[in-house]
Amino acid sequence: MCGINGVIYPIQIDEQIVKNRLTAMNDLILHRGPDEGGFFVKTTPKYAVGMAMRRLSIIDLYSGSQPMYSEDKNIAIVFNGEIYNFKSLKNRLNQLGITFKTASDTEVILKLYQNKGVAAFKELDGMFALSIYDFNTQKVYIARDYFGEKPLYYTNIRNQFYWASELKSITKSLNSLPDISKDGLNLFFRLTYIPAPYTIYNDIYKLEANHYIAYDLEASTFKTHQIHSTNLKSTSQSSFDIAKKEVKQRVFESVESRSISDVPLGTFLSGGVDSSIVSLCLSEISNTKTNTFSIGFKNSPYNETDKAQTVAKHINSNHHEFKIDENDLKFNIDSILLNFDEPFADSSSLPTYLVAHKTKNDAKVALTGDGGDEIFGGYNKYYIGKINNKYTSVMPKMFHNQVLKLADMVLQSKSDNRGYKYKLNKILKAIDYSNNYYWDIISLGLNTSDINRYLNPKYQKQDIFNYYKEKTQIYTPKSLNDFKTIDRHISLEGDMLVKVDRTSMMNSLECRAPFLNRSLYEFTSSLPESFLIKKWSKKHILKAAFANDFPEHFLEKSKQGFGVPVGNWLRESLKPELIHYTNKNLLNRQQIFNTIAVTELVDNHLSGKEDNTFKVWAFYCFQKWYTNTYAS
Repeated sequence: MCGINGVIYPIQIDEQIVKNRLTAMNDLILHRGPDEGGFFVKTTPKYAVGMAMRRLSIIDLYSGSQPMYSEDKNIAIVFNGEIYNFKSLKNRLNQLGITFKTASDTEVILKLYQNKGVAAFKELDGMFALSIYDFNTQKVYIARDYFGEKPLYYTNIRNQFYWASELKSITKSLNSLPDISKDGLNLFFRLTYIPAPYTIYNDIYKLEANHYIAYDLEASTFKTHQIHSTNLKSTSQSSFDIAKKEVKQRVFESVESRSISDVPLGTFLSGGVDSSIVSLCLSEISNTKTNTFSIGFKNSPYNETDKAQTVAKHINSNHHEFKIDENDLKFNIDSILLNFDEPFADSSSLPTYLVAHKTKNDAKVALTGDGGDEIFGGYNKYYIGKINNKYTSVMPKMFHNQVLKLADMVLQSKSDNRGYKYKLNKILKAIDYSNNYYWDIISLGLNTSDINRYLNPKYQKQDIFNYYKEKTQIYTPKSLNDFKTIDRHISLEGDMLVKVDRTSMMNSLECRAPFLNRSLYEFTSSLPESFLIKKWSKKHILKAAFANDFPEHFLEKSKQGFGVPVGNWLRESLKPELIHYTNKNLLNRQQIFNTIAVTELVDNHLSGKEDNTFKVWAFYCFQKWYTNTYAS
């Protein structure tokens, strides 16, 4: 696990200039790889290429240093991530007469590339962001894994091409910051995060998951290519019982492949279905007692450590439970939010950071339950998507409009409790008669009318999801596979994986998600929807596969998740800072917001007249980023 950086200058340039730039970029991501660093530079009369990395040593601690080179030194690689099938790939290459000098997965990628070219990327099961310089083809290849577990940013600006694991390595390399991207801004305020290929900046992009860039050094041009085909269809003819057995086998195999490590390893155990199953599998696979880690909230309704304790006792793990309070979270807000390098308003990043911070003292690698909902259909929004279709088929739109008016009076919440009133009101407001339902339900921030109200007209963009509709060819999502595909491109890559990567790597802790396995994802996507969602049971086949491995009905228990009362904080300890962000001089200078409308939004929340938690938190996170980026 590491961080990588790179630069291409399409001109002749002094080697020391390139080295200085790479050193500066590397220094900014020291937290991603505190164990060692390295860089490679190649200069010619036509161009200069530099690649650098910071390493967190997990596999092959003593001979896996990077950059790594081919025998003739014509090919160099830097790599961030883990390749879980590297041993089987290595055995296959050995049979071809190819030998190895190290025990690292990095060398396997290098030798596989030498053998198969860019087709090698299809062979990799794992999480990765990598770059390869090939003097023979005069090209640089930059690739990102199937789900986008590892981040990769790039820009081709001012006659320079940069790529990096974190945005800060690029922005700090530029003489001046680019303008704010209208696409990035609208995506943030709709979703509360920004998915690939966009960032908050014009001309700086995220390489999309499951893609690679081929940069032609002779022509100073580049193209982006998809690695795997992503066409998903429900095609399986298996019975439920046969599919259930295969699910269990595949999950065990994925956990086993992702537990390879030369350093201490454990699991994040929240007590929910996904982390409990991962912890159980690891305990049965491992020859030693499993380390499990959970976080609890003192005197809070968000505390669910009893479920984690039940699992830990059941699997006889070496359990570590950390109790925190609101002050632990609030104390770290600045460092956590600003480390994302662009606006990011998923408040669960705060406790995710803290559990990683506590875990790093006892483990260097943690397995997580991330991806279980996306793979097995675990979100309420998947089920409610079907409700929307049924509701709109029987309820005339004019009557629904009357229901909305009544809901505004009866279901309006004034506190940040996110109870049944909040959830029912959100569902009713998300009901859509024009086939845009799912695009609305994933919008956790502002809806279309809110965008028109709160943003300056010059920053408004109404068709913000068009790129993803065209990318996925899903314009009117109806099936579970439609919902899963949209989530893989948007919320998984842009929110969940960003949150886990940045907060864990801040603590030099590697997180691995066994459910994020391409073959497992494609298998569950081939199953009938009823296998995954049956009546009121979500993740039905996963729960059925492991039901006998847990106490009776345990996997059917509801779990609240990492809730953080930021709505109340904004009215209390964060209030002075929030009020500062609504200063009219600041708002007028930004020319991003409708000053009157935003001030009213914040005032209504502060006074308790309305609960505007998600909208105001998004505004707060944006303003924190903006004032620390443009106004500092």
